[in-house]
Amino acid sequence: MATRVIPPRILRNLRYNTATKPLNSVHPSSLSPTLSPPIFLDQKPPSSTVLLRPSSDPSGLNFHDVEKLFSYVPTSTLLRSTAMLHATGIEPMVDLGMWVMRSKLMEMEGIKDVILAGIRGTFYNHFCAGEDAITAGQSIGLLKDAGLRGMLVYGVEDAHDNHGCDKNLKGFLHTVDVSKSLPPSSVSFVIVKITAICPMKLLERMSDLLRWQQKDPSFILPWKQDSFPIFSESTPLYHTRKRPEPLTMEEESDLKLANQRLFELCQKCVEANIPLLVDAEHTEVQPAIDYFTYSSAIMHNKGENPIVFGTIQTYLKDAMERLKLATKAADKMNIPMGFKLVRGAYMSMERKVASSLGYASPIHKTIHDTHKCFNDCSSFMLEKIANGPGGVVLATHNVESGKLAAAKAHELGIGKVNHKLEFAQLYGMSEALSFGLSNAGFQVSKYMPFGPVETVMPYLLRRAEENRGMLAASGFDRQLMREELGRRMKRIVAMF
Repeated sequence: MATRVIPPRILRNLRYNTATKPLNSVHPSSLSPTLSPPIFLDQKPPSSTVLLRPSSDPSGLNFHDVEKLFSYVPTSTLLRSTAMLHATGIEPMVDLGMWVMRSKLMEMEGIKDVILAGIRGTFYNHFCAGEDAITAGQSIGLLKDAGLRGMLVYGVEDAHDNHGCDKNLKGFLHTVDVSKSLPPSSVSFVIVKITAICPMKLLERMSDLLRWQQKDPSFILPWKQDSFPIFSESTPLYHTRKRPEPLTMEEESDLKLANQRLFELCQKCVEANIPLLVDAEHTEVQPAIDYFTYSSAIMHNKGENPIVFGTIQTYLKDAMERLKLATKAADKMNIPMGFKLVRGAYMSMERKVASSLGYASPIHKTIHDTHKCFNDCSSFMLEKIANGPGGVVLATHNVESGKLAAAKAHELGIGKVNHKLEFAQLYGMSEALSFGLSNAGFQVSKYMPFGPVETVMPYLLRRAEENRGMLAASGFDRQLMREELGRRMKRIVAMF
């Protein structure tokens, strides 16, 4: 019997359009805005049909066929991506860029404009989805054509007063509106940073009070609502050295406002039928963030599909214990809980703070231990969602972790296109893993920050500083991209 040849676009459309719909079955109607020219993927190169071959990996994950892997990435984007990944893998160049962005040069008119233009045309355009939600929505539409989804991230970080928090809330609410107007299921999550809608000082105070209550259960917090466990027995509590004073009346008023902001955003996501994912931060304020996340999940997560997702950073030694405690409490309360699993993004800060206070770092001692923790937490969550409610987002750039999770999902019989399971990578990074997982039939999202260059600057600086090792180790992506560029060049030469 002859093997049937099927164009990749047809295969991709069949897979994507039969996806299990997330959350409720009713989706908002499409009200796609008028969009400006694309940012990430411009025109798809001329595609050739591919011969379907069985994969040796039962999960279907295949990185050998580079033509199929990058079939939706135009040559111009491959060239730019290869150049950007190479440049950001050179540590002295990253150090120079960070120095420039933090220097007094950024205070000098004229020079500042030149620097921002340079950043916009390189680092920003590669790692960010656009300067506003509408442009980011366009980038998501292009990802959808390539079989991927988007996590929209309004690129603000910390707020220090209620005025800033209110302004940031408007940005998050607008993000939900834009997401609702895009094709159904093209936006997998809207991301929120609690540090952007609750003053940082209040988060620090709340975290101190929560830690002290963990030390002394008789310590009463009158403002505290129902929550899941925030700490485990092994969670370090060194940030809080003495009994903190109760919240002042002004702080309680600020807390009430923060609760109202998060409630409004959660309600907006419920109405739009789009999950809200709460990002994690450093351990100084993470207890308060977990408190906000869990109390909101109790109020808004119903049925089998969570609307509010939390984040567990698996480079922390207590990650697995806290994950198990939170999921056990959620099960007991019949609350479906979703988690994003990441390795972590504050390693340098955590080690410095712990050392300054005379304590061991809360981060795993070796990268092997971090990998093991991420993989163990992934396996745990996959088993939970295979047998009950909830959801998991596996945010990883590690190819081996992707392979292990895909194989585990296959072993458990979790449907590949399943709204309970989502893989995720940063926009502009790990394209091979993203497309490989997508080609294997799994739902994959790109974490897509957007906003004016100056607004997103703290995000870019943090990514550059914390991901320098990962960027330097991006050789896997660069190698596969070079192979595909070489294949395309040979095809062009053969035409003449």
